[in-house]
Amino acid sequence: MSRSSTSSLVACVWIPLFPLRCEEARQEGLAGYPTALLAPDTTRKLWQVSSLARHAGVKSGMTVSQAIGLCPTLRLIEPDPVHYDDCFARLLAALNEISPVIESGELGLAYVGTDGLERIFGAPEKIVEVIKGMLEGWQPTFRVGFGLGKFTAWVAASRSKPDEAVIVPLGGERAFLASQPISVLPLDTDTHRRLRQLGIRTLGALTSLPEAAVTAQFGAMGRHLWRLAAGRIAEPVAGRLAPEPIVAALTFFTPVGERELLVHSLDQLIARALKHPRRIGWRVHAVRLRADLESGQMDSDVGSGAACCAPTNRSWLVNVLLKDPTADAGRIAAPLKTRLEQSPPTGAVERLVLEFTAFAPGTTELQLFARDAQAAARAGQQRALQRAAREIRMRVKRSPLYHIIEVQPWSRLPERRYALIDYEP
Repeated sequence: MSRSSTSSLVACVWIPLFPLRCEEARQEGLAGYPTALLAPDTTRKLWQVSSLARHAGVKSGMTVSQAIGLCPTLRLIEPDPVHYDDCFARLLAALNEISPVIESGELGLAYVGTDGLERIFGAPEKIVEVIKGMLEGWQPTFRVGFGLGKFTAWVAASRSKPDEAVIVPLGGERAFLASQPISVLPLDTDTHRRLRQLGIRTLGALTSLPEAAVTAQFGAMGRHLWRLAAGRIAEPVAGRLAPEPIVAALTFFTPVGERELLVHSLDQLIARALKHPRRIGWRVHAVRLRADLESGQMDSDVGSGAACCAPTNRSWLVNVLLKDPTADAGRIAAPLKTRLEQSPPTGAVERLVLEFTAFAPGTTELQLFARDAQAAARAGQQRALQRAAREIRMRVKRSPLYHIIEVQPWSRLPERRYALIDYEP
C-alpha cells in the first residue's frame, strides 16, 4: 500500500519549537509575552519555552511552580498535540507540491529530496527560494539547509538564521562540517562527555584523528560518527507515499474520564476499523489514537500568579508503530492500552478517533481472501454507500449519519448508556 523513492541531494526544513509556534500562529499577540507549553502527559511540568521566558531563567522540564517563581508573568498554554500534528501534515503537503520525495522527522523537521529539481527550478539557490516561498506562513521561524545527504542538510539548517538558508556546495561537505561543534552529531551523553574530556570540540578535531583510532576507542559507533563528521556518509531522503488512513471515530454524549469506558470504546473502534474493506488482505503496522478533550481551567497547582491562555482546544495523541504487523485486535490494542495507563489524557474525553496509518502485506491466505468475489461485492456495496452519503452531505451541507452503539449498559442515564459513532461508509 506504499512505495518509496530516494534522493541524495537534500533540503532540510526546520521550524524550532514547532508546537509553540503553532500556538503563536493561532493566538494573536502571544509571541510578545514569555510563554511556556505544558507537557502533554502532565500539567505540572513545562515542555517548550519561548525565548522571552528563557531569558528569565525558565527551562524545559521545570515544574510549573519553579517557572512561576522565576517569571511571575509567564503565560502557560495547555497542549493540543492533534492540532500540531495537523499543522505538520499541512506543512508536509505543501512541500510535497515541490518534490514527491519527502521524509518527516520530529515535529517541525522535514527533508525534501531535490534530485532532478534543477531541471525544473534551476540552481540550488532557486530551489531553496521555491521552498521558502511555500513557508510564508511560518515567518520568522523557519530555517533551511541544503547539501548532500540528510546530515549535512540538517547541520546547515541548524546553522542558518531565521527565514534564511545555508547552502553547502557539492564537494564542500568536509570543509563546512569541520568548524561545527560536536553537539550536531547524534551523541549520547556519555560519548559527548568522553569526547570533550579528550579535548575534541569540533568535527574537524574529530576527523583530524585517524579513523582506526576513533573506532578502537568508541567501537562501531565511533566509526559511524567519524564518517559523518568527515562527510563520507550521505544518507539519502527516503520518500514514501502513505496510504489513506482507515479512520473510526466515537463521539460521547457527555465527556468521559473513566479509564474503563475509554478502554471499552477503544476495543469497539479497533473492531470497526478492522472490518473496513480496504483493510482486508493487509496487516496493520502503525496506529494513531487521538482524543478531543473537554476545555477547562487548569488545576490550582499551576499557580495563581501565572496567566493562563484560555484554550480553544485541548487534545491527546498517541502514535504506535507495531513491532510485528498484525490483524489481531488484541495485539493492536495492547500498546494503546499501555499508553492509556502510563500517560492518560489530562481531561475528560469528548471524542475518540482511531486511525490505521500504515500497513504491511498479509499472508498468502489473506491476499487471496482480499481478491475473492465476496470481498469484491462488499467493496461495491461500500462505494454505493459512499456515493449516497456524499449526496446527503451535499444536500444538507453536513453529515447527519450516525451509528448508535451500547457502551455503558449498566448506567441509568440514557446519554451515558449509548454513544454516537460518525457513520463514515
